[in-house]
Amino acid sequence: MRTASGAQLDFGRLALLLVMLGVGWYFWDAPAFWPLKLLVVMMHESGHALATLLVGGSVDRIHLAADESGACLSRLPPGIFRQIAVYSGGYLGSAVAGAGLLLATFRFRLRRWVLGAASVWLVVMGVLYAGDSFTLAFCVGTAVVLGLGAKLLPDGAVDFVNLFIAAFTALYAVFDLRDDLWNSAVRSRSDAALLADLTHVPAVVWAALWTLLAVGLLGFTAYRSLHSRPPSLQMPAVGARARGRA
Repeated sequence: MRTASGAQLDFGRLALLLVMLGVGWYFWDAPAFWPLKLLVVMMHESGHALATLLVGGSVDRIHLAADESGACLSRLPPGIFRQIAVYSGGYLGSAVAGAGLLLATFRFRLRRWVLGAASVWLVVMGVLYAGDSFTLAFCVGTAVVLGLGAKLLPDGAVDFVNLFIAAFTALYAVFDLRDDLWNSAVRSRSDAALLADLTHVPAVVWAALWTLLAVGLLGFTAYRSLHSRPPSLQMPAVGARARGRA
């Protein structure tokens, strides 16, 4: 199946993504996945932090907890729209991170750059904003693991790690919305509840809006990522250009 630009659906990528999503879903409660879940929680809190900085506020500190909860404590200038942006930044931030990882991994084949960028991001967030020793230790420790992976793993292993993190992040972003926003007991303590208090728009409406935006973004990104570009749009290899000039 081709798009208007000539890109063709890559069934190999599709099968691999489905397998990884299936593994993530089936082993969701496995203790081995706890670090990955906490990594996505850090993406969520980083979304709040980035939104805070973009609207002119300042971030005091970020806390992660072993029970997979998190908090971003910040100071905001007055204004309802600034608060809406910051409260929305968490769920949308994790969805954007999942979408970006899918594109970087499947579409652009950035390989070691993905792990390297994630390592730098964790160090920056940990050093600048970690509000407790657990958060700092998790950020720095995970950054070291990802950095060593980017440097030492063979290309095939790097691809596998990138693909699994991308698939797991996308899966967690959707599950996070399901658990936090569509569970009435949890929703009363969520960002949606904060927005409901601020805007008098019911929390379930914010839940629906965030879910539509997140699922739509992830679906569109997956669609784009699973279509390989036609040869005319791909960069030739460096060696091929050199031979052509010889």
